[in-house]
Amino acid sequence: MKARVTVTLKTGVLDPQGKAIEGALRSLGITGIAGVRQGKFFEVEVEAADEAAAEATVKAACDRLLANTVVENYRVEIAR
Repeated sequence: MKARVTVTLKTGVLDPQGKAIEGALRSLGITGIAGVRQGKFFEVEVEAADEAAAEATVKAACDRLLANTVVENYRVEIAR
């Protein structure tokens, strides 16, 4: 199974990389961008008996390595 993990900063956490991207877009003349928040995306191959076991495995990986849960949220999607 494949899992898609999206990691984003929690609301209220400063995002200097997002601000830098926002400024770069402005300097390139791209208008209409009100704000940018930077995140991470992972595709993970999972060997598990079922979707629930796959999700549990990937959530453990997020909690222990893929996301800093103090300042980041994550979302897991399982696809067969």
